[in-house]
Amino acid sequence: MIPIRCFSCGKPIAHLWKKFKELVDNGMNPAKALNVLKVERYCCRGALVSHVDLIDLIAVYKKF
Repeated sequence: MIPIRCFSCGKPIAHLWKKFKELVDNGMNPAKALNVLKVERYCCRGALVSHVDLIDLIAVYKKF
């Protein structure tokens, strides 16, 4: 799950994740995708680029 806000500066970034993922999956360079989304701060860019979506993997396991 993508964090709602950037850990460093506090800017909301969760609303950008779906569009960023869509652009990268369609073959766009991640740096260019972030420029299109107007994400300029390096901390926010790092949070989006380094995020690994593990919710589908974790949802397979049962809760005890």
